[in-house]
Amino acid sequence: MLQRVLLAEDEPGLARTIEITLRREGLELTWVRDGVEALAAVAANPPALILLDVGMPRLDGFEVLRRLKTDPETAEIPVIMLTGRSEEDAIYRAWTEGVEGYLTKPFDPRDLREIVERSLAADEAWEAE
Repeated sequence: MLQRVLLAEDEPGLARTIEITLRREGLELTWVRDGVEALAAVAANPPALILLDVGMPRLDGFEVLRRLKTDPETAEIPVIMLTGRSEEDAIYRAWTEGVEGYLTKPFDPRDLREIVERSLAADEAWEAE
């Protein structure tokens, strides 16, 4: 069975690049364009992993992360932030709020593959315990 990744990203070009990268790794990708759509997609069909932009319309990535991590139904889903925000306070906030990883844009697709692979492997190991 394919592992499903949810991508919340408002930039279509970047979303397409991420989609190509992850499909090559045998992953299924669902793409949404904002935080409201991200929460609805998670509620409808929880993914194995969430890739989350910070700067999105309607609901930013930090608010989506907060809601996911405070809901017992979604708190254990690994989240990786993909963002242009490289300020120390943004990175610190993401880590303290429970992200599995943090990549700043622009990033190398190899780095994305590595962090996704690591996060999914860690999640599988956690579930096996």
